[in-house]
Amino acid sequence: MTPADFAARFAVSRETLDRLTVYAQLLAKWNPAINLVAKSTVADVWERHMADSAQLYALLPPGTHTQVDMGSGAGFPGLVMAILGVPDVHLIESDTRKATFLREVARATGTQVTVHAQRIEQAPEIVADVVTARALAALPELLDWGYRFLKPGGQCLFLKGRTAAEELTLAAQSWTMTVSQVPSITDPSGTILILGEIARAR
Repeated sequence: MTPADFAARFAVSRETLDRLTVYAQLLAKWNPAINLVAKSTVADVWERHMADSAQLYALLPPGTHTQVDMGSGAGFPGLVMAILGVPDVHLIESDTRKATFLREVARATGTQVTVHAQRIEQAPEIVADVVTARALAALPELLDWGYRFLKPGGQCLFLKGRTAAEELTLAAQSWTMTVSQVPSITDPSGTILILGEIARAR
């Protein structure tokens, strides 16, 4: 996928595409030093990372204002969502080098985000409309971490691979929730879990 392909697929403005291009350039520059993403994926950054993240944007609940992105790493999907227009994005990343990268991309692209360089369990109380995560942990653990951030009626959007069904079965032992699944546009074996009405099982 080229930048032009991405712009056409997601109908983004020239300004937004320019900001994402700066992001991609910084990723390529920093990755050899701090291993932000797998080296093999850098050449295909627009599909493997930018598009993989951007597909969540259309799935946001109407009126989404605050998003918590757990284990942000190189900023996927949270920083992409901020560039696309989510007003208040919190990126939680315990690796201080990666947190520095996130702040540099935010500065270079003129994107307002809050970077929390700490473990998810130690992050401040943030009342979020949406909690996101990508390639971070199994679903039961994600729910344990993310539940305290969710406002009543909030949703979780988690990018998952071929183990999604198994993880949902495990999570159902401790949690009740509504579940919708949307096929990933970038990974034939991938799915996006849309979880709502989340509560601990009694």
